[in-house]
Amino acid sequence: MKSTFGGFPKQMHAFFRGLRKHNDRDWFEAHRDTYEQCVKAPMEELTVQVMAAVTRFAPEYAGQPRKAIYRIHRDTRFSKDKTPYKTHTGALLRRADLAKNESSSFYFAVSDRCVEIAGGCYMPSPDQLRLIRAHIVENGPRFLKLIHNRALRSALGELQGTRLSRPPKGYCADMPGVAPVLEYIQAKQWYHYVELEAAIALSQDVVEAVVSRFRKVLLVVEFLNEPLLASAKKSAPLTTGWF
Repeated sequence: MKSTFGGFPKQMHAFFRGLRKHNDRDWFEAHRDTYEQCVKAPMEELTVQVMAAVTRFAPEYAGQPRKAIYRIHRDTRFSKDKTPYKTHTGALLRRADLAKNESSSFYFAVSDRCVEIAGGCYMPSPDQLRLIRAHIVENGPRFLKLIHNRALRSALGELQGTRLSRPPKGYCADMPGVAPVLEYIQAKQWYHYVELEAAIALSQDVVEAVVSRFRKVLLVVEFLNEPLLASAKKSAPLTTGWF
């Protein structure tokens, strides 16, 4: 199905350039109409188009577009940077049956600087880390085949994420299955990520740019969610019984 989204207006770039220089409430309120018309509305339209396409190959990740889009307001409670607004607009496509920020998902964002596209697990909790690491060790050959896929690496680069300087507790290199994937079980994040030229957001090509890369990273996203889904299923309350 051909996209009907024609791209963001050029004013989107100008808005974010201005916001970066004047990141305060007075400037934002003075330019709120530009934000609503040239950032928020087209981002909602783009997300609808992306969701519609994702429904055809990963329906579990296609929810409500407006709920997928992040707020422009920053959470400054635990940050040294107290500027109130983000200088990009982004959306997260995730499974509704897993935790929002801890599970593996799809992400894209748009700004005056680039178009960001990613897939993977970015903020796993300690429990999720434990499950994913064990899953990688138990399925090492399959995991390595997925992340080293030539088409995936061409579209989204190598697997990324912060790592520990040594194996996590409970693992060592001479354990069965550990050595081939040692660098990956030392990871605290697992994701593929690419930045495209900002100009692509101004054309209808942005839809295919996002969706085609989501297709390529899908198997990695699903692999990382497999142990989380299995764990969630085990801990789910009984829905049938004698009473």
